[in-house]
Amino acid sequence: MKLVNIHTLRFMVWFALGFGAQNATQAQTMTLQQCVETALLNNKNLQVGRNNLSLSQLKRQEAKAMLLPKATASADYKFFTNLPYQLLPLSVFNGPEGLYKEAQFGVPHNLGINVQLAMPLYNPQIRGGINATEIASELSNLQVEKSEEQVIFEVTNLYYNAQILQYQLLFVDSNLVNTSRLLANIKLLRAQGLAKGTDVGKIELQQAQLQTQRSQLDSKSAQVLNGLKFFMGKNLDAPLAVQTAIAQGEKNEYTVLPSLDARIVQTQNRLLASELNTIKKSRLPSVSVVANYGLSGFGYFKQPEPFFKIFPIGFIGAQATYPLWNKVTRHQIAQKEAELESNRLQSANVQAQNNLMLANAILQKNATVANLPAAAQQIELAKSVYQQTLLQQQQGTATLTDILLADNALREAQQNYLNLLVDYLKADLELKKASGSIKN
Repeated sequence: MKLVNIHTLRFMVWFALGFGAQNATQAQTMTLQQCVETALLNNKNLQVGRNNLSLSQLKRQEAKAMLLPKATASADYKFFTNLPYQLLPLSVFNGPEGLYKEAQFGVPHNLGINVQLAMPLYNPQIRGGINATEIASELSNLQVEKSEEQVIFEVTNLYYNAQILQYQLLFVDSNLVNTSRLLANIKLLRAQGLAKGTDVGKIELQQAQLQTQRSQLDSKSAQVLNGLKFFMGKNLDAPLAVQTAIAQGEKNEYTVLPSLDARIVQTQNRLLASELNTIKKSRLPSVSVVANYGLSGFGYFKQPEPFFKIFPIGFIGAQATYPLWNKVTRHQIAQKEAELESNRLQSANVQAQNNLMLANAILQKNATVANLPAAAQQIELAKSVYQQTLLQQQQGTATLTDILLADNALREAQQNYLNLLVDYLKADLELKKASGSIKN
């Protein structure tokens, strides 16, 4: 790893103003890797996603349990206030054809107790449901990985932002030191009658603008650190500091792996295909084994001969069901085929977007890597010009306008360096994400 080469400026300004020792005592400085590991362990969204994985496992077990035998017990008692009627043909009793006589059969007290066992031998919908839950479980795992990748991306982005804000504060503090010295010189010249009152006002205005800028940067830095604490699952009042030095990786290329977005879409495609296959197989017959054992009781409690008799009943058999006609199935198949086609288009779009992100990130990173050293040299050159202009002003060969121009040039060089640094960090992060290497 190589570090951004402005250590001299950092130590001269940071420790001269006392910020280095102050921050060290106020907050624990955490590396990016430590922040990422803390977030992966404590982030609430990730904890919810991991808990939801158990739900997918339970649904899978539920689907498999559909293949096990099912036993049910039932009992019923009926007291007939009016016994059911049946019509008997008189021809049974050698009467004329076409004439019937009503008759009541049975006894008023009826009791039934049954235990039934059923087990599916072949049921394509149950098999399809098991396969779908297995794919859904795999999809849930990928979604948790996606959430972890997003948390790493957000934490890294916030960490980089916090580091950039530190460098902005560093530059502002350096400029404040320069402006304070310049203001003291201009006031001295004013007292000697060698400078105008407007000259002092210009420098005081510049100093006030820098102080306002620093206050705004302090607020932004606190907001970014709060966001970082949120993703890390830490309390907002917990002290936290990030490393000042920004590390630039030596690797400009990463091994390109299938992105999680692409893998999720492909798994969704498999799930849709499984659901479509299950719907099509619903046209096939289902076969089950059934067994029953029960007791039937019949009672009559009036004179002349009250009784209550119990008779056993039991059977073992097979049951087959076959759908003859169901137009709803045809519509379901058409809908699922349309979903599959949309998923294929989405998969192609995700791959194209990922390729675009990958290509742009490589171009952006290569450009910033090539320009960062020159931008750092421009800061040093602008500092040198500013210092020389100050000496010339003290010797009477440069005006205040020359100093202000040199100061603006220094600020522009600083801002240009920060912009390139932001572009580099953003491109590197996007490249890691697009190549599937963000977790490595």
